[in-house]
Amino acid sequence: MEIVTSWMEKGIEQGKQSEALSLIKRLLPRKIGAFTPELQQRIEQLQLTQLEDLAEALLNFSEIADLEAWLQQISVE
Repeated sequence: MEIVTSWMEKGIEQGKQSEALSLIKRLLPRKIGAFTPELQQRIEQLQLTQLEDLAEALLNFSEIADLEAWLQQISVE
């Protein structure tokens, strides 16, 4: 039973991460315009909690430099 629960939890976590990533990839271009494949790759490597933080932070972004600064900040932490 525990193995099934573990699989289910992992699947749910992956689903949440996928949905968060999808939402961010739709919202960012509307907020700051097109961004480079390199930035997209960095975003795709984020963990779920980081994606959730980015979803909140992007509300205050006005240009690509804001995204770059945010990504730089989390890589230092």
